[in-house]
Amino acid sequence: MHPLAAASDSSGGFQGPSIDEFFPSVLLFEGTPFEITRITLARFFVVIVLFLIFWIGTRRMKLVPGRFQSVVEMGLDLVRVNVAEDLLGKKDGRRFLPLLTTIFFMVLFMNLTGIIPGFNIAGTSVIGIPLILAVVAYVAFIYAGLKKHPGTFLRNALFPPGVPWPLYIIVFPIELVSTFVLRPITLTLRLLMNMVVGHLLLVLFFTATSFFFFESGNLFALFGIGTIAFGFVFTLFEILVAVLQAYVFSLLTAVYVQLALNDEH
Repeated sequence: MHPLAAASDSSGGFQGPSIDEFFPSVLLFEGTPFEITRITLARFFVVIVLFLIFWIGTRRMKLVPGRFQSVVEMGLDLVRVNVAEDLLGKKDGRRFLPLLTTIFFMVLFMNLTGIIPGFNIAGTSVIGIPLILAVVAYVAFIYAGLKKHPGTFLRNALFPPGVPWPLYIIVFPIELVSTFVLRPITLTLRLLMNMVVGHLLLVLFFTATSFFFFESGNLFALFGIGTIAFGFVFTLFEILVAVLQAYVFSLLTAVYVQLALNDEH
């Protein structure tokens, strides 16, 4: 359902958004594994836009950058300096920089499709993309640990040194669940839930605006001024959330890799 679709039910009352918002109509290839919906198109759009931005921004780099090159370099430096190098140092930061950069910009632009007219839903508001990125971060964490500490990583992660051996009966299941189960789940749900809630709030405000302006009549139409104002404010807030979630996701990925590389293993 589009956010500006009619907001009244069969009885003429206001009908708010539902979970059906995240199951839009199939546009192409219905009934096949390759079904394309509005969310799928948003994801394709993000991939194309990211390719064009980085291709145009880096194909003819100059010593004195122009405006577009400066913006691209600023975004890349944000991930390189504030995420990769700050947490992993220059050497390891350089190794994992492509992964962290991809995660940051993919999450950011997928999130921002939620406020783009025509899409009006984030590419990360259904579980597919958040889950895939969480699995990639999890694999990077395991890879980093096994690569740096092949003989001790798993043992020390599950049986931290210095703990009296009888306590391992309690510590082992806690470490197993918190380190190897909850991390990918929390990464997935943190991003997914923020995008789900943000989308539902925006749909609520804009469908309410449509209802008050075009269907309620009388003085109730004045309420539409308030709902459209809230919709505008929450759109700005959604932009902030989109940036923060991209930063948090890439930051936590770097934190997990840092923990795997820690010499305590």
